[in-house]
Amino acid sequence: MKKIRCPKCDNFVSFEEKNIEAGSIIGLTCEDCGKKFKVRFRVKPSTIAADALEKKNEEADADKYGTIVVIENVFCHRQEIPLQEGENVFGRRCPGTDINCPIQTSDMSMDRIHCTVIVKEKNGRITHYVKDNDSLVGTFVSNDILAKKEARIIESGDIITLGATSMILKFGEEE
Repeated sequence: MKKIRCPKCDNFVSFEEKNIEAGSIIGLTCEDCGKKFKVRFRVKPSTIAADALEKKNEEADADKYGTIVVIENVFCHRQEIPLQEGENVFGRRCPGTDINCPIQTSDMSMDRIHCTVIVKEKNGRITHYVKDNDSLVGTFVSNDILAKKEARIIESGDIITLGATSMILKFGEEE
């Protein structure tokens, strides 16, 4: 299954790409707003195999550095965002905002650039930190609010709250 964003409402529209040939045009309809639009499918079969390999490599990194699971609520659906080494900047997905971990949500209490999860690896040990990016409502870790620019170590299973949206750090062999 592939997902593409609706040009009108910016929500995802899913479609099956298995039977689509390179160069063909498909018609899609957004279930949320009813917008009808067409998409030209230009992926070559050899690219599909390369995409599968890239996805496998990303999953290996996700296993190594962990995943942030956004809990489904009235504002957003469940999302899993793999972490990478370095800074992972979280916030509300909005066109034009330059962050590497956008959350698809309608939660207006979450800033566009809300917090950063920092992943550091030293001597084979991986450490996760979370810090608030001067957000309006703050970033909470297990119901404790972070001070402005405070970086706190987080462990697997810790709950991070941004506005009305909660996330959980999954790391290691958890399911």
